[in-house]
Amino acid sequence: MSSTGDSFDYIVTGAGSAGAAVAARLSESGRHRVLLLEAGPPDSNIWIHIPLGFARTYVNPAVNWKFESTPQQTLGNRQLYLPRGRTLGGTSSINGMVYIRGNHADYDEWRQRGCTGWDWDSVLPFFKKAENQARGADAWHGTGGPLTVSDQPRRFELADAVLRAAEQAGIPRNPDFNGVDQEGCGYYQTTTANRRRWSTAKAYLEPARQRTNLVIRTGAQATRILVENNRATGVAYHTAEGPRTAYAAAEVIVSGGAYGSPQLLQLSGIGPAAHLRDMGIAVVRDLPAVGANLHDHFNTYMSWRCTKPITFNDLENSWPRKIAAAARYALFRSGPMASNGIHAGLFTRTDPRLERPDLQINLLEWSTRERTRDRVIPHDFPGFTLSPVHLRPDGRGTVRLASPDPLAAPAISFDFLKTEYDLRAVVTGIRLARRIASQPALRPYIAEELQPGPATESDADIADFLRQTGVSNHHPASSCAMGTGPNSVVDPRLRVHGIAGLRVADASIMPVVVGGNTNAPSIMIGEKAAAMILEDA
Repeated sequence: MSSTGDSFDYIVTGAGSAGAAVAARLSESGRHRVLLLEAGPPDSNIWIHIPLGFARTYVNPAVNWKFESTPQQTLGNRQLYLPRGRTLGGTSSINGMVYIRGNHADYDEWRQRGCTGWDWDSVLPFFKKAENQARGADAWHGTGGPLTVSDQPRRFELADAVLRAAEQAGIPRNPDFNGVDQEGCGYYQTTTANRRRWSTAKAYLEPARQRTNLVIRTGAQATRILVENNRATGVAYHTAEGPRTAYAAAEVIVSGGAYGSPQLLQLSGIGPAAHLRDMGIAVVRDLPAVGANLHDHFNTYMSWRCTKPITFNDLENSWPRKIAAAARYALFRSGPMASNGIHAGLFTRTDPRLERPDLQINLLEWSTRERTRDRVIPHDFPGFTLSPVHLRPDGRGTVRLASPDPLAAPAISFDFLKTEYDLRAVVTGIRLARRIASQPALRPYIAEELQPGPATESDADIADFLRQTGVSNHHPASSCAMGTGPNSVVDPRLRVHGIAGLRVADASIMPVVVGGNTNAPSIMIGEKAAAMILEDA
């Protein structure tokens, strides 16, 4: 590794859900020399690869950026915990592994906003190209791709009861949220293979490692994009041995995620001019939309005490059960550690006049008495959680530099519960979750509602509960939005406006966040970005 710099055709900053896909595809032909920079370590932490292990990586600073928001005025000035993956595979190495693409109409809306080539019919081939669907190929799914998508390892008693109760509450059963229609209730599929997490590090980078034209550097945090005459020419990055520089003959692709990508652009002088000057950074390109338009799904946790010892609380609170579970997993890849614990959920509309679902409710087969950025502690009795998630928020926030120090965390702010609709949608979600819990199929499993508790009944009380306890659902997007006007950062080919040889490829380019989990769409974005880069080359 030379202090004067190395030369490549392409440099990709960030080895996460999109970045790993971009680097693997760009290096596939062997014709292009590709450098992939990842700030974190290799994905060697044992808990990354065990499906239930994401409860450990959720608070582990060795593989997690552990960001926090600024104090949020709409949420009682609380700071929200914002975990993001800091290892090969990025957040795909620490997330809940739920495979959801979003609604077909989400992508048609992108096209309507001027993002030509991003409608559903245009993105579906890239979802299928990425996918190795355990159920086989069909009109909606692909096989033979790098990313294995699997069914849950078995059926679960509590999940079955919740789904029967959801049907009794009027939510139809849906065998495939990523097929013909998104609406309904059912089991989730996961990004797992042989009951192991299948991150983009496993899916894309592990098969590509032997390529001599792909160089993967971990512990290498991009600190600045080098720009000469309005063209990106390379990347400065930080290592334990000191600063390094690498040069790109063709392009630099920024894939740092919804927080990291706008931060790196701003550190490089690309962003809102006044803010950059305030930080003492020379303005290379005044792009006000860099770091604007940030939004995420708003989420709350409702928990119940369970009458049966069938939840993950019972595993966590018993050393004999933990030892038995570890042995079952080590010997047979079976038992509770082989699943992600987020087995089922539903998509529905909070108002029948809406054209597509704006509410997701997840079943978490555990409940917690403490959940912070440092630890997650379950109740010492059986419990489970229903988590209403608002998929279409009005509120928009920002990612800004907190400091010109490139190693400092960015300043992240949301605008959750901004409008009456934002609040009403989550209140409706809480009432629906309670209606499901009251159905005959689920009633025998419930001893009591723990949170928010039956005393929290009026709309005003529920709103108070949401402001005191609501959180980000860890699906940040749109902080480097794609489009053609002044409120965008990249064009529909993901090229940064006004800077040649520079693209962004990750969830930050979504003009509007999709209605569902964002890992699968981020991988699709990486696949499509690589295809466009190779076309343009």
